[in-house]
Amino acid sequence: MKFIQDLKEGDSVNDIYLCKKKSSLVAKNGRPYESVILQDKTGSIDAKIWDPGSVGIEDFSEMDYVDIIGDVTVYQKKLQLNIKRARKCRDGEYNPEDYVPVSEKNLKTMYSELIQLANTVKDPNLRQLIIKFFVDDKEFIRRFQTSSAAKSVHHAFLGGLLEHTLGVMKMCNYMAEAYPFLKRDLLLTAALFHDVGKTKELSGFPQNDYTDEGQLIGHIIIGVEMIDEKIKEIPGFPPVLAGELRHCILAHHGELEYGSPKKPAIAEAAALNFADNADAKLEIFRELLEQKNDATWLGWQSLLDSNIRKTEM
Repeated sequence: MKFIQDLKEGDSVNDIYLCKKKSSLVAKNGRPYESVILQDKTGSIDAKIWDPGSVGIEDFSEMDYVDIIGDVTVYQKKLQLNIKRARKCRDGEYNPEDYVPVSEKNLKTMYSELIQLANTVKDPNLRQLIIKFFVDDKEFIRRFQTSSAAKSVHHAFLGGLLEHTLGVMKMCNYMAEAYPFLKRDLLLTAALFHDVGKTKELSGFPQNDYTDEGQLIGHIIIGVEMIDEKIKEIPGFPPVLAGELRHCILAHHGELEYGSPKKPAIAEAAALNFADNADAKLEIFRELLEQKNDATWLGWQSLLDSNIRKTEM
């Protein structure tokens, strides 16, 4: 199989890909065409069917695995696949693992590191809360290990939520050591739980798309609701501690325009916001730099608000 990351202008394609999106559109000349997003575990590519009714173009839908014949071109400096033939595949013709982007890091190793850090939390109430999620709730653990951290922005792959959470916890652990005034137990617990709502905000792979709950409420509020439910099961959980933990999660995007219902009011919430933002932005850089692109300047990146350049060694 020729993976999408290896495609280049002029290539002829005869492979199976996952149809992530499909739309019927009309060109400026009034001619109907179909716009398709094809995906495999290495990425996605924009594709077009310029003559939907032609011989060799069979009917297929989103989330179907499709046997594609076509040519790779360039449109507006991006690769595009012109589809000449398309056929919906049958079960057994493809390996689903080839079509789901997966963390390059070992999931079991990352989860072990995450639990080791979580086990350093000493506060008995926070420990009980951690146990209720990460020991007792097997379905939550499964979703947490296999969820992405985003639909497309950063860590948008299976295991992305786990990888991102571990990265944020490691940064918060460093901050707690470097700045002893920070309450380490609160900060590490907040880091562990800051994105748990994404297990419900986003659907599982291969869809990895927003659920109704995700669209209507969002992962920040969902996460606070999930934590509140478990806190109610812990007798004597201190209200002030619960409020501080909830605030950290509500404020972890830092600014109201970035989706946080509250701006950080305590030092631990600010530290969590810094760690979350740093891990997300550095992952965006990593994904950009690992793309097969010989250019030194990679162009304007709206997510980073800058024209990005490779570092010369």
